[in-house]
Amino acid sequence: MSKLEKLLKERGPIKKIGVLGMGYVGIPAAVLFADAPCFEKVLGFQRNSKSSGYKIEMLNRGESPLKGEEPGLEELIGKVVKAGKFECTPDFSRISELDAVTLAIQTPFANPKDLEPDFSALIDGIRNVGKYLKPGMLVVLESTITPGTTEGMAKQILEEESGLKAGEDFALAHAPERVMVGRLLKNIREHDRIVGGIDKASTKRAVELYSPVLTVGQVIPMSATAAEVTKTAENTFRDLQIAAINQLALYCEAMGINVYDVRTGVDSLKGEGITRAVLWPGAGVGGHCLTKDTYHLERGVKIGKGELDYPEGADSIYVLARKVNDFMPAHMYNLTVAALERLGKKMDGSKVAMLGWAFIKDSDDARNTPSEPYRDLCLKAGASVMVHDPYVVNYPGVKISDNLEEVVRNADAIVVLAGHSAYSSLKADWAKKVSAKANPVIIDGRNVIEPDEFIGKGFVYKGIGRGDKNSHKIKLRAATPP
Repeated sequence: MSKLEKLLKERGPIKKIGVLGMGYVGIPAAVLFADAPCFEKVLGFQRNSKSSGYKIEMLNRGESPLKGEEPGLEELIGKVVKAGKFECTPDFSRISELDAVTLAIQTPFANPKDLEPDFSALIDGIRNVGKYLKPGMLVVLESTITPGTTEGMAKQILEEESGLKAGEDFALAHAPERVMVGRLLKNIREHDRIVGGIDKASTKRAVELYSPVLTVGQVIPMSATAAEVTKTAENTFRDLQIAAINQLALYCEAMGINVYDVRTGVDSLKGEGITRAVLWPGAGVGGHCLTKDTYHLERGVKIGKGELDYPEGADSIYVLARKVNDFMPAHMYNLTVAALERLGKKMDGSKVAMLGWAFIKDSDDARNTPSEPYRDLCLKAGASVMVHDPYVVNYPGVKISDNLEEVVRNADAIVVLAGHSAYSSLKADWAKKVSAKANPVIIDGRNVIEPDEFIGKGFVYKGIGRGDKNSHKIKLRAATPP
C-alpha cells in the first residue's frame, strides 16, 4: 500500500467537499454534492468582488443567481441550504476543513493566435487551495485545460504552496465538466463522468467523489492527461460539426436552396454502421467552451513531448472550423446589409433591432456571444442599434431591454440572433405595425420564423441557409399605422 493510499484510508470516506467558482458549473455541482446522502457538508467558495459578490448572499438565501431556464436548480439550492448541507463563503481558509476540493474556474484565451491561455483566475484558485491543503485531501480540476496542465502547472503550484507532494501526500485528478446551459442538473447526473487521476489512488478517490451524484451516467476512469484531451476533443468535435453545417448553409445560400431540406435528407440515412450527426446552422457559436477548447487541444500538441506528423503546410481542420463559426456573425451582418440594399438603404443611419444577446436559447449566458461582434459591425457602419433579451439583465457596455416593442419600434431591420422561445411567436403583422415601415427587413439567424408569413406582409427576408427564400420578390405594401 502506497503512502497516499494509507493517508486516504486513515482519513476515511469523503464527507466534506469544497467547490471553487460559483458559476454555471460550480453551482449545480455543489448542490448536487450537497444533496447526496453520503456527504455531510459542501462549501461553495466565491470571492466577495464587486462583480460577483452578490452570489454569496443569494445562494445562502437559497436563490439561484443564474437567470435562465434551469429546471430544478433553484429548488435544489433551497433544499440543501435549508437542510444546512450547503453554504457559500468568501473565506478560503475553510478549505482546510475539507476532504475534497474541486475547481470550476474559467480558462479563456486572451489571444488564441499565440495559443497562450489566460490561466490567471485558475492559478489564483489553485494557489488558494494549496495554501490550505492538508495531507490526505483530494484536489480535482473541473476547468477545461490544456492537456498536461494537471500533471504540470497545477501539480507544481499545489506542491509549492502546500509543501506537500502530489501522489504521496494528497490526491490530484482532472474530472472535466460536461454540461450545457439550460440542463445543468440533468447533464451532471446523466452524462458519463470522465475521471483521470495522476495515479491509481487519485483516480480511485475521484471516482468515490463523483459516483454518488450520477443517476444514469457512469464513471469512466483514465489518466489525467487523457481526461484533459477527452474534454477538449469532444468540444472541438462539436465545434467541427457546427462548422460543417454552417459551411453547408453558406453553400446552400449560394446555390439557391434550403439547407434545412438538405439537412433532413442527410439525417434520414440511418442504419447499422451509419452515423450522420448533422447539427443546426446558426448566427454563431458562443459560450465559454466551444469558443476556446480547440485552442487548448492545439496547445497541448504544441507543448507535448512528441513530434506531430501532419500534412506539411496544411491548416488544422479544427482551427479552420473555429474560423468558420467565428465568421457567422459577420455573415449575419452581410445578410443585413444586402437586405437593406434591396430597399435602397444603407447601414449608415438605419435602426437595427437585435433580438437576443445570450448565445443559447432561453438562457442568460452571454459569454462570448456572437451578438457582440454583430453589434460592433453595425455600430462601425453607422447604424443605431437596440438590443432585446428576456434573460440577460446586465452586460458591460451594452444597454439591453426586456421590452420587445421598445426595441422593434421604428426599426429598419429586425435581426434574430438567439433562438429564445419568445421569438418563435413573433408575428409579421405585429412586427410591421411596430416598426412602422412599409418594407421592414427581417434577418433570421436561428430559423425561428416562417419566411412566407413575413414575405407576404412586405418584409425583406433573409435567413441563414435559406437560399430558396433570400432572393424573393419584394411585395410593396404601405406601412401599417402604429
